[in-house]
Amino acid sequence: MLRFTDSLTGDKTEFVPRDPGKASVYWCGPTVYDLPHLGHARSTLAFDVLVRYLRWSGYEVCSASNITDIDDKIIARAAQEGSTEPELAARFEKAFIDQMDLLNIAHPDLRPRATEYVDQMIAVVADLVEREMAYTTDSGVYFAVDRLSGYGALVHRSVEDLREGAGARVDVDDDKADPLDFALWKAAKEGEPAWDSPWGPGRPGWHIECVAMSLDLLGDGFDIHGGGDDLIFPHHENERAEALGCGRAFATHWVHNGMVQVGGEKMSKSLGNFTTLGDLLGAWDPRALRLLVLQTHYRRTMEIGSDTLDQAAAALGRLDTFADRATQANLPASVPDPAVVERFRSAMDDDLGTPAAVAVLFDAVRDANRAIDIEDDTGAAALAAAVTTLSSVLGLELGSRGSSVPDPEATEIDGLVADRSAAKAAGEYAEADRIRDALTARGIQLEDNPAGTTWRRS
Repeated sequence: MLRFTDSLTGDKTEFVPRDPGKASVYWCGPTVYDLPHLGHARSTLAFDVLVRYLRWSGYEVCSASNITDIDDKIIARAAQEGSTEPELAARFEKAFIDQMDLLNIAHPDLRPRATEYVDQMIAVVADLVEREMAYTTDSGVYFAVDRLSGYGALVHRSVEDLREGAGARVDVDDDKADPLDFALWKAAKEGEPAWDSPWGPGRPGWHIECVAMSLDLLGDGFDIHGGGDDLIFPHHENERAEALGCGRAFATHWVHNGMVQVGGEKMSKSLGNFTTLGDLLGAWDPRALRLLVLQTHYRRTMEIGSDTLDQAAAALGRLDTFADRATQANLPASVPDPAVVERFRSAMDDDLGTPAAVAVLFDAVRDANRAIDIEDDTGAAALAAAVTTLSSVLGLELGSRGSSVPDPEATEIDGLVADRSAAKAAGEYAEADRIRDALTARGIQLEDNPAGTTWRRS
């Protein structure tokens, strides 16, 4: 039975969907005012794997992830560039989707944009005002947190504790009755985009968009709401408050992924370690980043740097080498080894334990290589089928065809293997032996067969 660590309760709880056999998942997408960064990749990969695993487990999944295409940062960047907000947002939305495609991230079933849901947001705000959960001022409409019992539950802090540190995480505004109160609707400012509303022209606050979208698309009491753990407060706490303030059931399970560190520090622009995703994907196989993310539990802070990426690329090379070897061995068709599948499922059911699941894959690769060595084609075929199937569940396409970035070492090794084959054909056996010995010293094992010579890393 699949279990998650629920951010609201802090406990690991069984996943019981609202509708038997179905799963509804929403996670927060990007605010498209800049190029994607490593944090976007880590979070989106986490929920890609969640959705893939739910589908493989037999659930009919409906997934939704938004695009925030109107926001203070978008307005400021458009003004700085002399562009329009729609033009700027469209450009960076495309950059985000293109780079997620490189990472083999499946598109969510639904990808709503904030500007497409303004009418629904206005309806939610109107409901809150009518229920006296919100109040109006000259600067907009605000949610009154003291009118909602249990505000702060998602972050496990009292209203008093949150109020003491309010200046660090929420907007300071003299119009607000309480520092924790947050904007549902912002009155129009000159030169900014605006929509008509019962409270005059303006635009939505940040949190209201996810409430309007998720409830409209997935319905009350949808199963899973996710995002980075930096969104727990104030964003997700305020989403939850808005939905409950309308008397509606919100997400049943809350799932949050940990942050990214670069050089031991949390990644942020202020620290100067805000690495663009495009730079990374231009230097490493995108699958290496996916594997690196999989090797860290989704809730833990992870380190991304040259060393960790090199290690992941080397590990990926071992998987690719096995996949190519299994293809060349012409193994018989087989169902995946059931024992391997069960170990994989057990790892994933325990709070999406991808590090343990990846370890299961490498154990299967080791055992399959041994089976091929002793010509146990039946055992090797079942193990190879398990590796192929379970890698796909994790979004990893293996083998030389799966790589989108050439491996310089593999290209060199291919050349040396070809040189050895040419030396043998010419009767230069001493040279052929020299090349084999040099490759063996590098941890490369050669295997001669009627179809030619294959190699793998030991």
